[in-house]
Amino acid sequence: MQEAVNAIVALMILANFLLLGTGSLRAAIRIVAIQGLALGLLPLLVHEKGLTLRLAIIAVLVILLKGIIIPRVLMKGLRELNTGRGITYYVGPVASLLIGILVMGSSLWWGYLLPLPDQPGYRLAIPMVFFTIISGLFLIVTRRQALMQIIGYLVLENGIYAFGVFFAQSESMLIEIGILLDVFVGVFIMGVMVFHISREFDSIEAGQLSTLKDWFRERRKSTETESPS
Repeated sequence: MQEAVNAIVALMILANFLLLGTGSLRAAIRIVAIQGLALGLLPLLVHEKGLTLRLAIIAVLVILLKGIIIPRVLMKGLRELNTGRGITYYVGPVASLLIGILVMGSSLWWGYLLPLPDQPGYRLAIPMVFFTIISGLFLIVTRRQALMQIIGYLVLENGIYAFGVFFAQSESMLIEIGILLDVFVGVFIMGVMVFHISREFDSIEAGQLSTLKDWFRERRKSTETESPS
């Protein structure tokens, strides 16, 4: 059991590095889907009371939302976009990987300094949680495409969810389901934003939001001018 938990933790860390270094939107969606599938299995492995109906429901919901539904929606949106499949950056992949190595090193350091429950696997879990959360924030800030920023948002939430699995096992299922629904709503809203950017500008770069705002302002002014007084 402990080997499986360590394998999932290592997979999460590897997926973060792959996301920091990848240049393909399609690959990024597949990587975040793998993270979602791994997180779906995690609650079944870290709880000491064994498999229960509550854990099974949580695992199924996480696997369906994070590992299947949301990645399929993102992949479908990517196929319908009239733009390239490559990622554009504010910070390039090489620099992103170097920063990721520094973040992972500092996460390991903090993981061994913080007082944690005396249970196996926790010393590896806290660095993974920190690294995943910071990686998600980094992807949101340093990637130009709105679709890649959605993926960064998913990675950020993956880290928060993993923290809850390891360190908040007594919380109710209602809170955990609420987190999943927040993710689904957030991705839905950002997906609508990506659709409007792509439809008007043939681009999915988040920087186009300011141009889209100006376009709507000019259109409203022209409508007010043309309307009878």
